[in-house]
Amino acid sequence: MTDGVVTDGLAVVDKPAAWTSHDVVAKCRGIFGQKRVGHAGTLDPDATGVLLVGLGRVTRLLRFLSALPKSYECEVVLGIETATLDAAGEVTAEHDMSSVSADDVRTAAGRFLGEIEQVPPMVSAVKVGGRRLHALARQGLDVERVARRVTVSRFDLAPTGEPGVFRADVECSSGTYVRSLAADLGAALGGGAHLRNLRRRAVGSFTVADAHPLDALEVLSPTETMRDYPHVVVDAATAVQVGHGRPVDIGRGDACAVLDESGALLAVYEDGRPAVVVASL
Repeated sequence: MTDGVVTDGLAVVDKPAAWTSHDVVAKCRGIFGQKRVGHAGTLDPDATGVLLVGLGRVTRLLRFLSALPKSYECEVVLGIETATLDAAGEVTAEHDMSSVSADDVRTAAGRFLGEIEQVPPMVSAVKVGGRRLHALARQGLDVERVARRVTVSRFDLAPTGEPGVFRADVECSSGTYVRSLAADLGAALGGGAHLRNLRRRAVGSFTVADAHPLDALEVLSPTETMRDYPHVVVDAATAVQVGHGRPVDIGRGDACAVLDESGALLAVYEDGRPAVVVASL
């Protein structure tokens, strides 16, 4: 980037292991030479895969990307519980689950399909009393958490050849904790389990095929950023009204991208009113 020029767009990053999502954002600030950078949905340090990073004006659109469904692949390790529900945590309990069959696992997994209630893990970024759960967990605290409703549309498991380890494919709504799915599956089978080798394959239509390593990033346009949402094209006169953030009847009540006649993103409207105006920023 040249001095004084801000990049507006979306980078689909293939996050490497051992990097926090904040690390990726900091790296992108250096790569693009600008401070206005953010991400749409945290990935744990040990996890890899799709991390959507907004640049410039696209940071205003990240909440729409965060709301998109997610797809993951991972491994569920039966018989071992950990403090963090994944392989990074201290072992807290062990169970003999050698008698659990692949059919048992698949049957139990079926109980978690559809809309379910899930308690956020203590290592999550959810706030309780104004503080992040993971910050409280680092102090050795375990506080009461309110269950949240999430939707799991796919939870397929298959043996890996390693005793007690199953490969899992998960498709779920935003806000679903895959590590909690693994732990709850272990409990449903009469023992315990934890998660390892988590990889996010997709956020909405943005897949690992779109993702690039940090040393080879490409930037998608603001219009492409909103490709998972419906869009309308407005004429020049209406585009002026949209650019000024005025209510416009675009014929839709849901979140909708409003484009000018050249295909450039002007704004995102909800219920006929501007939720985010891009053109005037």
